[in-house]
Amino acid sequence: MTLGNDSRLILLTGATGYVGGRLLHALEAAGYRVRCLSRHPNALGQREAQTTEVVKGDVLDAVSLATSMVGVHAAYYLVHSMASANFFEEVDRRAAHAFAAAARDADVPRIIYLGGLGSGSELSAHLRSRQEVGRILRESGAATVELRASIVIGSGSASFEMIRALVEKLPVMITPRWVKTRSQPIAVEDVIAYLVQAPDIQISGSRIIEIGGADQVSCLDLMKKYARQRGLKRWMIPVPVLSPRLSSLWLGLVTPVYARVGRELVDSLRNETIVRDRSAGALFSIRPLGYREALKRALVNEDQDFAETRWSGAFSSLRKTHPWGGAKLGRRIVDSRSVHVPCPPAIAFRPIERLGGKTGWYYGNGLWQIRGLLDLLFGGAGMRRGRRDPDRLLAGDTVDFWRVEEIQRDHLLRLAAEMRLPGRAWLQFEVEKDGSGSVIRQTAIFDPMGVLGQLYWYFLYPVHQFVFAGMLTGIVGAIGESR
Repeated sequence: MTLGNDSRLILLTGATGYVGGRLLHALEAAGYRVRCLSRHPNALGQREAQTTEVVKGDVLDAVSLATSMVGVHAAYYLVHSMASANFFEEVDRRAAHAFAAAARDADVPRIIYLGGLGSGSELSAHLRSRQEVGRILRESGAATVELRASIVIGSGSASFEMIRALVEKLPVMITPRWVKTRSQPIAVEDVIAYLVQAPDIQISGSRIIEIGGADQVSCLDLMKKYARQRGLKRWMIPVPVLSPRLSSLWLGLVTPVYARVGRELVDSLRNETIVRDRSAGALFSIRPLGYREALKRALVNEDQDFAETRWSGAFSSLRKTHPWGGAKLGRRIVDSRSVHVPCPPAIAFRPIERLGGKTGWYYGNGLWQIRGLLDLLFGGAGMRRGRRDPDRLLAGDTVDFWRVEEIQRDHLLRLAAEMRLPGRAWLQFEVEKDGSGSVIRQTAIFDPMGVLGQLYWYFLYPVHQFVFAGMLTGIVGAIGESR
């Protein structure tokens, strides 16, 4: 199916969300014109293509809904209110009624909705609400494709982040019965592929379509596989009691998913979420990944996205204050600082490119030497490798116990640590033109390996603050001496 010349208009809600943000780019790549309905249009920033229209509105506002539906070929409903303080089921109910009525009145050919798998009379409140929204959309008279999915595996999804946090932070876990409940987790790439094809599948009227990955596994299987892929040893002790509700209380202490969302997700894990109707295989040209490959891809894609991040934008968007211990981005800890210098980027970058070797690190060279000796004692390379050239760096060069991962001359240097560490570390420098001068941003990034990695980072954080701040000051001094 070729959609490269498709000029039909798609309405997308939830474009600032986890799935919606990825879907926006996929629809644009498929050649669709997209109209995003958002309460906060500025939150999209510059992420949308020039052919994409962003309009301010709300799914609870009939006027903005009616305007946004004009000329639409298909409307994606990807919003829900699970994070609301109270009454999220009622809010979702009202929003679904309003959206369906607007689509019906505007004669929109198809609504596409992403809901949740699960069956039975004792569904969790979360799954019950998700399926009620689908029923409201279908029964409104507007033709609706309801895709029902299980756990979505992808960096950033609430369920994946919950599993990740449990495995990363708890060397010993008490595992109640609900962790053995079967699910059919699906890679986020496959979810997006189903959603992109949904406007053109050949069905009449409304339809529930169940989608899932290639394997039926438990949450326990997912945690064990994640631990193996991250090289973590974890002991999981089964217990016959501990309800999902009680589990959610300690879950809130160790996961980044805030309390209400965590409770609802855990409560949903007692329900089997597996595909029973396999009609998706005949309607879509998609062969979904198994959970092992989905987990592997999630970690690889996260590394690629992380490597492409420009911290001058990403870090400053987190908060204005400097949090103790660094900011959290995914599983990584980031500590960043910047300084303005009265010279162009080409001059500001010179001392950065000369780091290490005989030049040293501009501050605390004795402490760097001690770290190198400790690295040697634990079987690492230490500081003895030096560097190939005192003035110029190329990708792949060694710089003491670092290696140049990427260099864009006069703009970017990223060093990957090769010393012995309970995790992975990078040191990155960015230089941007700023008025008549430049801004240098120095960023230390650490991907801790389990609890030992967390302890390592926070124990040495005061030293890092001392050394890295001094290094940046030393770089500024070196710029002044070279002019």
